[in-house]
Amino acid sequence: MEKTKKLAVVTGDFKWSDIGSWSALDEVLERDRHGNVLFGNVVGLDCRDSILFGGERLVAAIGLEGMVVVDTKDATLIAPKEKVQLVKDLVGRLKKEGKEEYLSPKVEERPWGYFSVLEKGRHYQIKHICLKPKARLSLQMHNHRSEHWIVVSGTAKVQRGDEVFHVRKNESTFIPPVTKHRLENTGLIPLKIIEIQSGEHLGEEDIIRFEDSYGRTD
Repeated sequence: MEKTKKLAVVTGDFKWSDIGSWSALDEVLERDRHGNVLFGNVVGLDCRDSILFGGERLVAAIGLEGMVVVDTKDATLIAPKEKVQLVKDLVGRLKKEGKEEYLSPKVEERPWGYFSVLEKGRHYQIKHICLKPKARLSLQMHNHRSEHWIVVSGTAKVQRGDEVFHVRKNESTFIPPVTKHRLENTGLIPLKIIEIQSGEHLGEEDIIRFEDSYGRTD
């Protein structure tokens, strides 16, 4: 937004907070009678003036005072309120040490939608992939892994080698290694699939793109 040349503004009479740090949630979210901000699947016992921010997993805290606890799919942050601004330094250290959580977060946005890593082990990985309506992945190939796609909602248009076919809800298909393939959502609702990868190397760098709607061809 700061660099756009196409911008229009109108006067707003609403309250505004830039939410510059986690402690700023005190200003915008309701606090309980002990001064705690509780968001998501959290339980606090004998806690005061603290922020407990959770997601799907239960966050339970006992006896905290003036603390911030943030639980995400990638990591858990625990810090006193007066030091929470150091999170930028912490992220810099994660980058310097090459932590996987920094390099490959569990939920990654893409031009066509997003994917999240559900489970990862030696020589296998399970992803949840969501394609926006009318979006499609690049025409690509992998040298070191196969992929098994299971459709859980929507209808997938699949190109596998010279074949083009549709895979519907509760149906699946298999993509062998060294096979050109593409996944496309031709429908009007998000296409959600479970992808099971298997192979010696599962990194995103094992993607050879031949065509792409977003200019990412190799």
